[in-house]
Amino acid sequence: MRHRTVTAGPALAVFAAVTLALTAQPAAASPGVPSSGSSRPAFSASLLAAPPAVDVNNVNAHLQQLQTFASNNGGNRATGTAGHTATTTYLQQKLQAAGFTVTAQTCTTCSGSAKNIIADWPGGDTSNTYMFGAHSDSVSAGPGINDDGSGSATLLEAALRLAASNPTMTKHLRFGWWAGEEQGLIGSKFYVNSLSSAQKTAIKAYGTFDMVASPNGGYFVTGTDAIAVKLREYFASINVPTETSTECCSDDGSFRNAGIPSSINSTGASYTKTSAQVTKWGGTAGKAYDSCYHKACDSYPSNINSTSLGRWANAEEYALWTLTTGTSTANDFSVSLNPGAGTVSPGSSATATVNTATTSGSAQTVTLASSGAPAGVTVSFSPASVTSGGSSTMTVRTTTAAAPGSYTITVTGTGSAVRSASYTLTLNGTGGCTGAGQKLGNPGFETAETPWTASAGVIGANTGDASPRTGTRDAWLGGYGATRTQTLSQSVTLPTGCSAYALSFYLKVSTAETTTRTQYDKLTVQVGTTTLQVFSNLNASAYTLRSYDLAAFAGQTVTLKFTGSEDSSLKTSFVIDDTALTVS
Repeated sequence: MRHRTVTAGPALAVFAAVTLALTAQPAAASPGVPSSGSSRPAFSASLLAAPPAVDVNNVNAHLQQLQTFASNNGGNRATGTAGHTATTTYLQQKLQAAGFTVTAQTCTTCSGSAKNIIADWPGGDTSNTYMFGAHSDSVSAGPGINDDGSGSATLLEAALRLAASNPTMTKHLRFGWWAGEEQGLIGSKFYVNSLSSAQKTAIKAYGTFDMVASPNGGYFVTGTDAIAVKLREYFASINVPTETSTECCSDDGSFRNAGIPSSINSTGASYTKTSAQVTKWGGTAGKAYDSCYHKACDSYPSNINSTSLGRWANAEEYALWTLTTGTSTANDFSVSLNPGAGTVSPGSSATATVNTATTSGSAQTVTLASSGAPAGVTVSFSPASVTSGGSSTMTVRTTTAAAPGSYTITVTGTGSAVRSASYTLTLNGTGGCTGAGQKLGNPGFETAETPWTASAGVIGANTGDASPRTGTRDAWLGGYGATRTQTLSQSVTLPTGCSAYALSFYLKVSTAETTTRTQYDKLTVQVGTTTLQVFSNLNASAYTLRSYDLAAFAGQTVTLKFTGSEDSSLKTSFVIDDTALTVS
């Protein structure tokens, strides 16, 4: 994100509150994170007042209380236990005392008919509701202080700070603390299913906060909804870079499946931190973001990074405050690109998705255009204009006359304001295609696992529904009929200067699910951070060839990754065989 100079007035007040909030927090343990005193971008001058600062000490006090509930009740706060009941009672009492209208919704599909806690702050336009959520339960293995006491506690304190300030509300604000997340997002599914079509439409964005204090974590904001936009805006203001996450899943899925714009926001779970992320945030490369994920050691205070905890609490406060308080703000939107760069040979083309989001006011028509393309390169958009919140496909076409080099193409969206994003185009030289051929090792899984990296039991001599298409072995994700996530991945380097980069594999999907509308179990196919396609129980079929063009990744070392996730019942098997990544 570009950094702009802070101007006097309301935007300056925002930064004053940010600075005050951070002074209440301990110094960052991560040497890779720049000081919050660095230059920051100016925010919308239409904001009347800065959000109140959230004191991280108050958040820690809530976490200490959650630890006590676990310690006094068998060591956990799992749904259906006394530890979870104590947690939801605590949330309800705190919120009611602060003036929230609180609904303790009995989740009849949850263990022990546990309760979702729904808290509405009075006032604001209920047809424009912004909702923030976290799950209130833990796994049975431990107290769940980071997962997800951290999300629950930061949202609780953010809610209490807003209540104490009692601002004028223009949009409606709602919070949700969900039961049964660890058993398959049961509580949030129950809540969303209880809403009418009009009530779902009224929710303009939902953000879930699941694990925001991982000891070796990063800062992951994953989504394009209005809440995600505000979170990125806040972190940019304190010079903390963010990334999107490839880890899956949480209660945002229940809302997204109902058509509600949603995001998941976290500091990471069991995935390992990369060297590049250490450069951004500090910490230890090759170590999990949270080594105590779903373990007994997820306890207070040993498994909490208070620096991350305080930053997220204030980011949440900034997002909910700027989206719902003050006078009506002008219509505004954002523009982003995925991916933000592409490498092609002259005569080839690359594509990217242009994402837009309504950041304030109402949705509007955004007309797309580009500038900066060199001679021999053309840029087109399909469609050429979108309603903010929608997306368009950008195609960058090159001719053989285009000169090799690196170029910055600016994509501009014009509506009531002008917003832009940058795309880096790299045109290869004319040295020809070197290193052509099959780039995946062990493509049919016939020689153990190497060079694949896979969850236990994924690669093997499977039988029955998971029988190989050819040979004696394949890769089988899912098929358990219980909440589980498995992965299969391989790192591969793609040469430059070639004309074709074709990824293919055969996929068989068999399921016991009976629905014809709901994606309960999913297989996500990714290259790097780019999602190529998501399959689900709705795609049941015999072995079918799936193919993708990876020309946009020429010259890069990327990771091909398959992630299979099942909910708590009725199995779905995703069986992969005869993979290939052919370069020519």
